[in-house]
Amino acid sequence: MSVISEDSVRGGSLFKDLSADNDDWEPTEIESLCMNCYKNGTTRLLLTKIPFFKEIIVSSFSCPHCCWSNTEIQSAGRIQDQGICYTLKVKTKKDLNREVVKADSATTRIPEVDFEIPPFTQKGALSTIEGLLDRAVAGLEQEQPVRRATHPEVADKIDEFIQKLKKLKEVESEFTLVIEDPSGNSFVENPMAPQKDEALTVSRFKRTVEQDIQLGLRAEDDPGEGADEEPASGELDAMRNEVLVFNTNCPMCNAPASTNMKLVQIPHFKEVIIMATNCDTCGHRTSEVKSGGATEELGTKITLHITDPSDMTRDVLKSETCSVLIPELEFELGMAAVGGKFTTLEGLLKDIKDLIVSRNPFICGDSSTSDQMRKLQEFGEKIDKIIAGEMDVHVVLDDPAGNSYLQNVYAPEEDPEITTEKYTRTFEQNEDLGLNDMKTEGYGEEK
Repeated sequence: MSVISEDSVRGGSLFKDLSADNDDWEPTEIESLCMNCYKNGTTRLLLTKIPFFKEIIVSSFSCPHCCWSNTEIQSAGRIQDQGICYTLKVKTKKDLNREVVKADSATTRIPEVDFEIPPFTQKGALSTIEGLLDRAVAGLEQEQPVRRATHPEVADKIDEFIQKLKKLKEVESEFTLVIEDPSGNSFVENPMAPQKDEALTVSRFKRTVEQDIQLGLRAEDDPGEGADEEPASGELDAMRNEVLVFNTNCPMCNAPASTNMKLVQIPHFKEVIIMATNCDTCGHRTSEVKSGGATEELGTKITLHITDPSDMTRDVLKSETCSVLIPELEFELGMAAVGGKFTTLEGLLKDIKDLIVSRNPFICGDSSTSDQMRKLQEFGEKIDKIIAGEMDVHVVLDDPAGNSYLQNVYAPEEDPEITTEKYTRTFEQNEDLGLNDMKTEGYGEEK
C-alpha cells in the first residue's frame, strides 16, 4: 500500500513557486477528449503559486487533429473571509490594458449596456479588461450560425448587442465595469499604485446564505440559525477572563490550526476582540482585531505628527473600517485593506509596505514593468525612512465608525503630536457601514 505524505495532502509539495532553476518540475500531461472534433488531445496541468493570489491550477489543452486550444486558470487557495467588489470607471483606452484576475465565482457587469456574466458560467482567467470583452464577444458569437437558421430574430438582436460590446473597446464614452466575487479571490490592477486610483473603487462585503451554498461553504439544508443568539451574561463574563480556542484552517497552507480569541479592555478607549492564529505546519501567524462595541455616533480622524523614532512604538488599533493616509507621500489605504489590527505604528507601516510592494501580484514575474517596479521600490524606501525617523510626515487614521485608537504617550495629559477630530459621517460613509437601512426601533412592527 502506498503512503501519501501529510505535506502532499496539504499542498506542501504540490504547489511550488515559479522558478526557471527547477528542471525536475514539469506540468502533468493527461490525455483528454477534444470538445471541438471529439478526438483525443492533451491537457497540461501546472500547480503553482502567484503572490497575493495564493495557489492556482493553470490548465492548457491542445488538439493535434483540429488545432483547437484552450487555457484556464482556477484558484486552489482558500476562500477569503469576505467577498470583494471592484468598480472601475473605464475612461480611456489605456484602462482596457489593466490586468484582471477573474475567479470562476465572480459576477461581471457593465450596467451601461445591461450586460452581466453570472458566476460559474465561465472559468477563471488572468486577462485584461479588453480580454474580458473579447471573451464575452466570442462566447456570444459561438452559436450565432445555429441561431440564424433557427431563430433569426434572436440572432439579429444578439448581433446588435455584440456591436455594442465591440464599440465599448473604442471608449467613445465612459462605462463602468463591476466585478463582484463572493470568494474574494478576484483582483483588478491599480496602475497608480501606491497612490490611490480615483477610477477604481474596492469594497468588501459579507456573503449571503445563497452565496455560501454556491461556494460549498454551507449545506443547502443548513438554515444557519442560532449563530446570532446572544450569550448569557455569565458566559460573557467568562469570555472576558479566559482565552477561547476554536479550530480553523491556516490561511496560507490550509492545514488545521487553532485560533485564540480574547476580549481586551484598552486603557482610555474601549473593549476589543483580539484573535490570533498560529499554524504549526508552515509557521504562518496572523492576528485580527474587531471592535467589541457599537458604531460611534461620530466618525474619528486621528493625525499623528511623527517627530522622533520613538513614535514607532506607539500602540495602534486599526479597525476594519479605518483608512490610513500619509499626505506627504500622497498615499491612501482604504478600509479593510489590511483588516483590523492591534499593533505598533512600526508594525502597521511594515504591513502597508508588505501589502503594496512585496505582495503586489502585478509587479511580480512577467507582468511587471520597470516603471511600476521603480515607483513601488521608491515607495518602500520612503516607508523605511519613516520607520527610521528620517522623514517628517503625518500619519492619519480616518475611521467613520470611530473604533480606531492611537496611543497617547502623555496620558492623561494631551499629546502635542496628536490631533483628534470628530466629524459627522456622509451618506456614502453610512452606506458603506450599512447604517442607512438599519432600523433599531420598532423593527418588529409591520409596515
